[in-house]
Amino acid sequence: MFFAVILLGFFAYLFLKSFIAGQKTTRPVFNSHRDQAKSIAYDHISEQILEENVEFYSRLSDAEKIQFRKDMAWFLTHTRITGVDLDVGEKERHFVAASAVIPIFYFPEWHYYDLHEVLLYTGPINFEFETDATDSQILGMVGTGKMEGKMALSITALSHGFSNKTDKHNTAIHEFVHLLDKADGRIDGLPKALMTQPYALPWLQLIRHKMENVKTGNSDIDEYAGLNLAEFFAVSCEYFFERPDLLKIKHPELYQYLDKMFKGQLL
Repeated sequence: MFFAVILLGFFAYLFLKSFIAGQKTTRPVFNSHRDQAKSIAYDHISEQILEENVEFYSRLSDAEKIQFRKDMAWFLTHTRITGVDLDVGEKERHFVAASAVIPIFYFPEWHYYDLHEVLLYTGPINFEFETDATDSQILGMVGTGKMEGKMALSITALSHGFSNKTDKHNTAIHEFVHLLDKADGRIDGLPKALMTQPYALPWLQLIRHKMENVKTGNSDIDEYAGLNLAEFFAVSCEYFFERPDLLKIKHPELYQYLDKMFKGQLL
């Protein structure tokens, strides 16, 4: 009888260990990059371009600004930025890298492990990455299928996201947020990489309520956010990173969720 109890306890231990291991593997694994960044030169990152154009950067402390530039250097070293029908300048490279770093700045262990190349176009594209078709109206897109691992951006939209300080829009940040959302395998507005299960239902209830306000015209959040949960999440993140003070006034509950989410406080 005593042996049976010991055996039962042993199997219970194995089951619990297996369950915990399974729980740990449900969250995506992001490779550490900040330790590696120490060996990557970041002095070619222009402080002037960032100070003059990137509001998120200008609000950081001096130490955080150094880290931000290191993160940008790491991104630029590991991700190609290709001009499809244009020559890419330093400012455009800075804008792409800053857009990538902003959503993950407070997560030092993260990087976009499945993004290999950002393609820049002069104008909008369609789902086939064509620029001259009648349905070429897309300003930014995360690639799938044969374009997996790539992101497409209109250089006009990219520049506009940093030149206009009041419109709450930033196409590049929008697309990088989609990549974060996709880290758990689905772009669905429920980024499991940014929140644990207990926060999921309250989050979904909040954004569904906010979507209804968007659809009925009772919100200052862009109407594109009413399309689906994934687009609401990406659009609201644009608002959060571009105009945080205004979002805090207009949508305090949404602001609190996003603020905690992007500081790792919902994990």
